[in-house]
Amino acid sequence: MKRVIIMIAFVTVAVTTSNAQTTTTTDNRETLSFGLKVGANYSNVYDSETQDFVADAKFGLAAGGFVSIPFGKFIGIQPEILFSQKGFKSTGTYLGSTYSMTRTTDYIDVPLLFAVKPIKEVTVLFGPQFSYLMKQKDDFTGGTISSTQQQDFNNDNIRKNTYCLTGGLDFNLNNLVLGLRTGWDVKNNDGDGNSTTPRYKNMWHQLTVGYRF
Repeated sequence: MKRVIIMIAFVTVAVTTSNAQTTTTTDNRETLSFGLKVGANYSNVYDSETQDFVADAKFGLAAGGFVSIPFGKFIGIQPEILFSQKGFKSTGTYLGSTYSMTRTTDYIDVPLLFAVKPIKEVTVLFGPQFSYLMKQKDDFTGGTISSTQQQDFNNDNIRKNTYCLTGGLDFNLNNLVLGLRTGWDVKNNDGDGNSTTPRYKNMWHQLTVGYRF
Protein backbone atom coordinates (compact mmCIF):
# COMPACT_ATOMS: atom_id res chain seq x y z
CA MET A 1 0.00 0.00 0.00
CA LYS A 2 2.92 2.36 0.66
CA ARG A 3 4.00 1.79 -2.94
CA VAL A 4 0.51 2.72 -4.16
CA ILE A 5 0.54 5.97 -2.15
CA ILE A 6 4.05 6.85 -3.37
CA MET A 7 3.01 6.14 -6.96
CA ILE A 8 -0.10 8.34 -6.64
CA ALA A 9 2.00 11.17 -5.18
CA PHE A 10 4.58 10.82 -7.96
CA VAL A 11 1.99 10.83 -10.74
CA THR A 12 0.13 13.75 -9.15
CA VAL A 13 3.32 15.82 -9.07
CA ALA A 14 4.05 14.87 -12.68
CA VAL A 15 0.52 15.84 -13.72
CA THR A 16 0.77 19.19 -11.95
CA THR A 17 4.13 19.93 -13.53
CA SER A 18 2.93 18.93 -16.98
CA ASN A 19 -0.21 21.01 -16.63
CA ALA A 20 1.80 24.05 -15.51
CA GLN A 21 3.89 23.79 -18.66
CA THR A 22 0.83 23.44 -20.90
CA THR A 23 -1.06 26.61 -21.82
CA THR A 24 -4.27 24.85 -22.86
CA THR A 25 -6.12 21.69 -21.85
CA THR A 26 -7.66 19.53 -24.57
CA ASP A 27 -11.46 19.49 -24.46
CA ASN A 28 -12.42 15.77 -24.46
CA ARG A 29 -16.05 16.23 -23.41
CA GLU A 30 -17.50 15.08 -26.76
CA THR A 31 -14.97 12.28 -27.33
CA LEU A 32 -15.73 8.60 -26.77
CA SER A 33 -12.76 7.29 -24.79
CA PHE A 34 -11.63 4.60 -22.40
CA GLY A 35 -8.97 4.61 -19.74
CA LEU A 36 -7.15 2.78 -16.98
CA LYS A 37 -6.63 3.97 -13.42
CA VAL A 38 -5.02 2.93 -10.15
CA GLY A 39 -5.21 4.30 -6.64
CA ALA A 40 -6.33 3.63 -3.09
CA ASN A 41 -9.47 3.26 -0.99
CA TYR A 42 -9.72 4.58 2.55
CA SER A 43 -12.57 2.47 3.93
CA ASN A 44 -14.44 1.69 7.10
CA VAL A 45 -17.72 0.07 8.18
CA TYR A 46 -20.57 1.58 10.15
CA ASP A 47 -23.45 0.07 12.10
CA SER A 48 -26.80 0.87 10.45
CA GLU A 49 -28.53 0.17 13.77
CA THR A 50 -26.39 2.93 15.37
CA GLN A 51 -25.40 0.75 18.31
CA ASP A 52 -22.04 0.84 20.09
CA PHE A 53 -19.71 -0.27 17.30
CA VAL A 54 -16.48 1.59 16.59
CA ALA A 55 -13.87 0.63 14.01
CA ASP A 56 -10.85 2.28 12.41
CA ALA A 57 -10.43 2.91 8.70
CA LYS A 58 -7.85 1.15 6.54
CA PHE A 59 -6.24 1.60 3.14
CA GLY A 60 -6.76 -0.78 0.21
CA LEU A 61 -5.95 -1.02 -3.47
CA ALA A 62 -8.31 0.26 -6.19
CA ALA A 63 -7.56 -0.35 -9.89
CA GLY A 64 -9.46 -0.87 -13.12
CA GLY A 65 -10.84 0.77 -16.23
CA PHE A 66 -13.56 3.14 -17.40
CA VAL A 67 -15.38 4.21 -20.56
CA SER A 68 -16.55 7.80 -21.15
CA ILE A 69 -19.64 7.92 -23.40
CA PRO A 70 -20.77 11.46 -24.29
CA PHE A 71 -24.36 12.50 -24.95
CA GLY A 72 -23.33 15.92 -26.20
CA LYS A 73 -20.87 18.35 -24.69
CA PHE A 74 -22.19 18.63 -21.15
CA ILE A 75 -23.62 15.22 -20.16
CA GLY A 76 -22.79 11.55 -20.63
CA ILE A 77 -22.33 8.25 -18.81
CA GLN A 78 -19.21 6.57 -17.47
CA PRO A 79 -19.37 2.84 -16.67
CA GLU A 80 -16.38 1.44 -14.80
CA ILE A 81 -15.07 -1.88 -13.53
CA LEU A 82 -12.67 -1.95 -10.60
CA PHE A 83 -10.83 -4.31 -8.30
CA SER A 84 -11.51 -2.66 -4.94
CA GLN A 85 -10.23 -3.55 -1.46
CA LYS A 86 -12.31 -2.42 1.52
CA GLY A 87 -12.56 -3.35 5.19
CA PHE A 88 -11.69 -2.00 8.62
CA LYS A 89 -9.44 -2.30 11.66
CA SER A 90 -10.55 -3.00 15.22
CA THR A 91 -8.65 -2.95 18.53
CA GLY A 92 -9.61 -3.51 22.14
CA THR A 93 -9.01 -5.49 25.31
CA TYR A 94 -10.38 -8.86 26.39
CA LEU A 95 -9.62 -10.56 29.73
CA GLY A 96 -6.81 -8.11 30.34
CA SER A 97 -5.11 -8.66 26.96
CA THR A 98 -5.12 -6.29 24.02
CA TYR A 99 -6.12 -7.51 20.57
CA SER A 100 -6.27 -6.18 17.02
CA MET A 101 -8.18 -7.41 14.00
CA THR A 102 -7.96 -6.28 10.39
CA ARG A 103 -10.59 -7.32 7.86
CA THR A 104 -9.80 -6.97 4.15
CA THR A 105 -12.58 -7.58 1.63
CA ASP A 106 -11.84 -7.87 -2.10
CA TYR A 107 -14.63 -6.70 -4.39
CA ILE A 108 -15.26 -6.30 -8.09
CA ASP A 109 -17.04 -2.94 -8.25
CA VAL A 110 -19.14 -1.91 -11.26
CA PRO A 111 -20.18 1.78 -11.03
CA LEU A 112 -22.67 3.06 -13.63
CA LEU A 113 -22.16 6.80 -13.41
CA PHE A 114 -24.03 9.76 -14.86
CA ALA A 115 -21.55 12.44 -15.94
CA VAL A 116 -22.05 16.21 -15.89
CA LYS A 117 -19.28 18.20 -17.60
CA PRO A 118 -19.69 21.92 -16.85
CA ILE A 119 -16.13 22.72 -17.96
CA LYS A 120 -13.49 20.73 -19.77
CA GLU A 121 -11.28 20.33 -16.70
CA VAL A 122 -13.94 18.92 -14.33
CA THR A 123 -16.47 16.08 -14.57
CA VAL A 124 -19.10 15.54 -11.87
CA LEU A 125 -20.04 11.84 -11.51
CA PHE A 126 -22.74 10.08 -9.50
CA GLY A 127 -24.85 6.95 -9.70
CA PRO A 128 -25.37 3.34 -8.56
CA GLN A 129 -22.67 0.76 -8.07
CA PHE A 130 -22.91 -3.03 -7.95
CA SER A 131 -20.26 -4.75 -5.82
CA TYR A 132 -19.38 -8.44 -5.99
CA LEU A 133 -17.55 -9.91 -2.99
CA MET A 134 -14.66 -12.15 -4.07
CA LYS A 135 -12.63 -12.74 -0.90
CA GLN A 136 -12.60 -11.88 2.80
CA LYS A 137 -9.52 -12.12 5.02
CA ASP A 138 -9.34 -11.56 8.79
CA ASP A 139 -5.96 -11.06 10.49
CA PHE A 140 -6.18 -11.39 14.29
CA THR A 141 -3.50 -10.73 16.91
CA GLY A 142 -4.10 -10.98 20.64
CA GLY A 143 -1.59 -11.75 23.37
CA THR A 144 0.45 -14.69 22.12
CA ILE A 145 -2.15 -15.67 19.50
CA SER A 146 -1.90 -14.69 15.86
CA SER A 147 -4.15 -16.12 13.16
CA THR A 148 -5.42 -15.50 9.64
CA GLN A 149 -8.74 -16.70 8.27
CA GLN A 150 -9.63 -16.39 4.61
CA GLN A 151 -12.83 -17.16 2.74
CA ASP A 152 -13.20 -17.15 -1.05
CA PHE A 153 -16.53 -16.56 -2.77
CA ASN A 154 -17.61 -17.83 -6.19
CA ASN A 155 -20.52 -15.91 -7.64
CA ASP A 156 -21.85 -16.67 -11.13
CA ASN A 157 -25.12 -14.80 -10.52
CA ILE A 158 -24.73 -11.12 -11.44
CA ARG A 159 -27.91 -10.33 -9.48
CA LYS A 160 -26.23 -11.42 -6.25
CA ASN A 161 -24.40 -8.29 -5.19
CA THR A 162 -24.29 -5.32 -2.88
CA TYR A 163 -26.07 -2.27 -4.24
CA CYS A 164 -24.19 0.95 -3.46
CA LEU A 165 -24.26 4.64 -4.26
CA THR A 166 -21.13 6.53 -5.30
CA GLY A 167 -20.12 9.91 -6.63
CA GLY A 168 -17.30 12.38 -6.95
CA LEU A 169 -15.17 14.41 -9.33
CA ASP A 170 -12.72 13.76 -12.15
CA PHE A 171 -10.11 16.42 -12.84
CA ASN A 172 -9.12 16.20 -16.52
CA LEU A 173 -5.61 17.30 -17.42
CA ASN A 174 -5.43 16.45 -21.12
CA ASN A 175 -5.19 12.62 -21.12
CA LEU A 176 -4.52 12.32 -17.39
CA VAL A 177 -7.43 12.00 -14.95
CA LEU A 178 -7.30 12.54 -11.20
CA GLY A 179 -10.39 10.95 -9.62
CA LEU A 180 -11.95 11.55 -6.20
CA ARG A 181 -14.89 9.39 -5.07
CA THR A 182 -16.91 8.49 -2.03
CA GLY A 183 -19.40 5.65 -1.71
CA TRP A 184 -21.46 3.57 0.69
CA ASP A 185 -23.45 0.33 0.75
CA VAL A 186 -27.24 0.46 0.55
CA LYS A 187 -28.56 -3.12 0.42
CA ASN A 188 -27.67 -6.73 -0.38
CA ASN A 189 -29.33 -8.49 -3.33
CA ASP A 190 -29.47 -12.26 -2.79
CA GLY A 191 -29.91 -13.13 -6.47
CA ASP A 192 -33.50 -14.37 -6.48
CA GLY A 193 -35.24 -11.00 -6.38
CA ASN A 194 -35.03 -10.48 -2.62
CA SER A 195 -32.90 -7.92 -0.85
CA THR A 196 -31.86 -7.13 2.72
CA THR A 197 -30.39 -4.12 4.45
CA PRO A 198 -26.97 -5.09 5.88
CA ARG A 199 -26.34 -4.04 9.46
CA TYR A 200 -22.65 -3.34 8.87
CA LYS A 201 -22.13 -1.28 5.72
CA ASN A 202 -18.98 -0.31 3.88
CA MET A 203 -18.20 3.36 3.40
CA TRP A 204 -15.12 4.46 1.50
CA HIS A 205 -13.22 7.36 -0.03
CA GLN A 206 -11.19 6.73 -3.16
CA LEU A 207 -8.32 8.52 -4.89
CA THR A 208 -7.11 7.36 -8.30
CA VAL A 209 -4.84 8.52 -11.10
CA GLY A 210 -5.78 7.43 -14.62
CA TYR A 211 -4.88 7.79 -18.27
CA ARG A 212 -7.50 8.37 -20.96
CA PHE A 213 -6.81 6.81 -24.40
